[in-house]
Amino acid sequence: MQLFTFSLQVSAKRRHLQPSTRASGLLKSWLRFPALLLPTLFLLAAPQLQANPQPQAQKEVRLLNVSYDPTREFYRDINQHFAKVWLEKTGQKLIVEQSHGGSGSQSRAVLDGLRADVVTLALAADIDPLARVGKLIAPDWQQKLPHNSAPYSSTIVFLVRKGNPLKIHDWNDLARDNIDVITPNPKTSGGARWNYLAAWAYGLKSSGTEAGAKAFVQKLYRNVPVLDSGARASTGTFARRGIGDVLLSWENEAYLAVKELGADQFEIVVPSISVLAEPPVAVVQKNTERKGTTALAQAYLEFLYTPAAQKLAAEHYFRPIQPVPGVPALPQLELKTIADFGGWDLVQKQHFSEDGIFDQIYAR
Repeated sequence: MQLFTFSLQVSAKRRHLQPSTRASGLLKSWLRFPALLLPTLFLLAAPQLQANPQPQAQKEVRLLNVSYDPTREFYRDINQHFAKVWLEKTGQKLIVEQSHGGSGSQSRAVLDGLRADVVTLALAADIDPLARVGKLIAPDWQQKLPHNSAPYSSTIVFLVRKGNPLKIHDWNDLARDNIDVITPNPKTSGGARWNYLAAWAYGLKSSGTEAGAKAFVQKLYRNVPVLDSGARASTGTFARRGIGDVLLSWENEAYLAVKELGADQFEIVVPSISVLAEPPVAVVQKNTERKGTTALAQAYLEFLYTPAAQKLAAEHYFRPIQPVPGVPALPQLELKTIADFGGWDLVQKQHFSEDGIFDQIYAR
């Protein structure tokens, strides 16, 4: 089966797809473009199970997965494997459309009418509004799949330039006067909110007080020269444009950068403490019921829990929820969970709402 990649271009009235024959080195090719890109779609051929079977099965069906920035390469492979499985089971051809961007921006796009069948976003707080505000998904969506509907996890690490010239080893180094830190905007990027919380966890542990944590995070963000809209855009700022001394990065994104751009260019620093980032998934049931794709969407997400998909997650430097033999384990470190911060409802209200703590510390 031949794989094609498509870039999304938005006009006033519709989206147009332009094909490219490159299917490898996605990070390299992406980095040639300006940092602020529109979401990218990856289309694959694959089969489907009909939610509402017709007397005669369709020969081709479509599914739209709206995801966050650093999952492009992972879902490219997931879609390919899922395609083969369902082609054998149903004989149907499935076209998987894959949309990527900042997690918060992607959530708002679905609320605004982007007809996603499934969402695979960076954090639960970006999926909750689809249930509470848009009534697009079930209120108990996190109970629909194992592990609170998070089939893999990740954490936040540092990407530095080869040789670590400024000797960056832990979070306290990011508050030094001579350091430029690259991280996305937590108002648009789910990964950026994990970055922020990881820094907050260090500040709280080192100072012992909420006030100390706030002061530390404020010092760190004073060293941030630019806030991109999403994690992949920040990778472009750091790696392609050469801006900054350290990138706060999803662990999988950092390893991908080293792999794609060269171990002679960058290296990874694992801090003493970080967060357990759990990117959840959900069926956008209101859309799938209209489109007749509910069973397909559910099967697609259930596939993420299979041994084959868990192996792919590990190979793409995510942390699988099941042991994967033959794939080297990622470094162990102290990881705080979202429960340690009081849960996403409290975190969103205190830190990321209008005039919340982030707005207070980032005010110039």
